[in-house]
Amino acid sequence: MPQQSSNAYTIGTLMCQATRDILWAQAEGWVQQKRPGAGLALRVGSGLATYHRFDPRQNQHLITYGARMIAAKHEPATAQGWLSTREIRGRGYFGGQVSVLNLLAHTCCHEFAHLLQHSAGQRHYGSVHNRHFYAALDGLHQNGTALAIREHLTGLAHELGLDIPNSTLLLPDPAAARRHWQVGDTVSFGEGRHEKQGEITRVNRKTCTVMVRQQSRCFRYRVPLALMTRQA
Repeated sequence: MPQQSSNAYTIGTLMCQATRDILWAQAEGWVQQKRPGAGLALRVGSGLATYHRFDPRQNQHLITYGARMIAAKHEPATAQGWLSTREIRGRGYFGGQVSVLNLLAHTCCHEFAHLLQHSAGQRHYGSVHNRHFYAALDGLHQNGTALAIREHLTGLAHELGLDIPNSTLLLPDPAAARRHWQVGDTVSFGEGRHEKQGEITRVNRKTCTVMVRQQSRCFRYRVPLALMTRQA
């Protein structure tokens, strides 16, 4: 396994530990008031997919951090396309500074805010990143929890001799990134069995609209510029 991938997986395990040590430790009592006996499982996945889910049969929340997501947030070109980057800049989290450390600490908070949102009964189909979600996420930053996650993650990494950079990432100019793509380009995005291939129908400011044909139907996706790969 390449060193970067190995480090990404290790950092993912530290994100799991920080989530349990800080976020879950603070919220467990409240979560279990809402749903008695609810537990939390944390795992590192091999791909980009990073998410919160709840399994009612096991009465368990699951948060997965993708190793490829972690690696992607180490590089300016691929860090730019993530919602966490837009949230840090747009909502002023961590003073608006986009760094690898801030992105990963914020990712922990972002996924845990989904857990809080779900526990409050405010996550609904078609209404995921709603005002209830952002109230929970803002709260984690305003009450100092996000800073505690960042400090704890740094300490855990130092114990293993790992450095999670906290210097500001120099993100690419979106206008320059757009010039790499044209209407009609064939691109792929996603990974594994979720990988899709389609044709760019519109180049937007930070994304491309990609039309994907599946059997007799056509679907349109808005894909961040950095998460597409041109196909021959």
